[in-house]
Amino acid sequence: MTKRVHTSRPGNVDEYIAGVNDAHKRDFLHRLRDLSRAAAPAAEEGLKWGNPAYFVGTILFAFAGYAKHANVVFTPSTKEAFADRLSGFDTGKGSIKLYYDREIPTELLADMIAHRIREYEVDGVKWM
Repeated sequence: MTKRVHTSRPGNVDEYIAGVNDAHKRDFLHRLRDLSRAAAPAAEEGLKWGNPAYFVGTILFAFAGYAKHANVVFTPSTKEAFADRLSGFDTGKGSIKLYYDREIPTELLADMIAHRIREYEVDGVKWM
């Protein structure tokens, strides 16, 4: 099982990030949050399953911090739409691993968030 970067149950995204003991990992998650807010300004921010998530009628995407990486999770259809740009990443059904010692792929994630918003607003694709 993958080890989370914090042990307490946060009440909001501020607490989630503040609960990360490692300053580098905390900064990484702050940057993911900033990117998420900028790319989905109309989305509501909250916690789903104890992780930061962004939603407008349905969950658009979420992220989580673990001991060695962060995950950003989209619908499998969003992940598949970017398969050609994800070849250098470790991925799961709808997730993308982002290692703390690498740069955050901001352009890719912003494009994926824009796609996910369109996928929901135009095609009605809801969370899994």
